[in-house]
Parts: sequence; structure tokens; C-alpha cells
Amino acid sequence: MAETVFAKILRGEIPCHRIYEDDAVLAFLDVNPLSRGHTLVIPKEPAETLDQLSDDAAAALGRVLPRIARAVLAATGARAFNVLQNNGASAHQAVFHVHFHIIPKFDDGSGLGIGWKPTGLANGPELAKAIAAKL
Repeated sequence: MAETVFAKILRGEIPCHRIYEDDAVLAFLDVNPLSRGHTLVIPKEPAETLDQLSDDAAAALGRVLPRIARAVLAATGARAFNVLQNNGASAHQAVFHVHFHIIPKFDDGSGLGIGWKPTGLANGPELAKAIAAKL
């Protein structure tokens, strides 16, 4: 795995505003937030993408994400939020260490904006059946 800013944060070489830490997970405020309280949650295990993460590290993340989301909502007063996780450069991943964004959404429009262009299944039920069988 390439050296990343998150590896430096984990080693204490770069400071961060820590909001949660245990043996497997670190959460801290994003330095370039989309909204007030934008938080990053990372595993301490090095893995570039979610599919490369061990089951144990993934379970540790899954256990704390709801708890951290509740804390972000309580601290910011937001009533809505997005959880974003990107895998690979073409999926807009900028730091190649697994990380989840918890991004509060406010009535002023701050937070994550999403363009969603559903296309449907091009060949209908047969394509869906073939993909499901492969999965």
C-alpha cells in the first residue's frame, strides 16, 4: 500500500482533530469539510479499498459508524447526513486508504451534493438474472 496522509495521521506525524479512537478505528474531522462536522472514519489496518479490508477491520468499522454518526448529529444539530465511501480513482477516491465520510446535511444546502443518473437494466430481467447468477 502506498504511503498516505492517513498513515501519517495514524503514526502521529500529522495532527488531526480526533473524535474517536479504539484499537482498530480512528475518526477525525476532515480538513477540507463539505459541511460543519464532516468526519472521516478510517481503519487502522492498511487497505486501499474496501474489498481489500479484512473481515475483522470491516466489522470494527461497522460497529462504530452508527455511534459516530449519532455523535456528529448531536454535536452539529444536523438532522440528516450522508455516509460516503469511494474505492479507486475512477470512483473519486483521493486518499488510497479505506475511509468513510460522515457528512452532515443542513438546510442551508451545505453538505454533499449528489448527481444520480439511474439507467435501469439495459436488457431487462434477463441481464439482471445473469448478473445475480454471477454474483
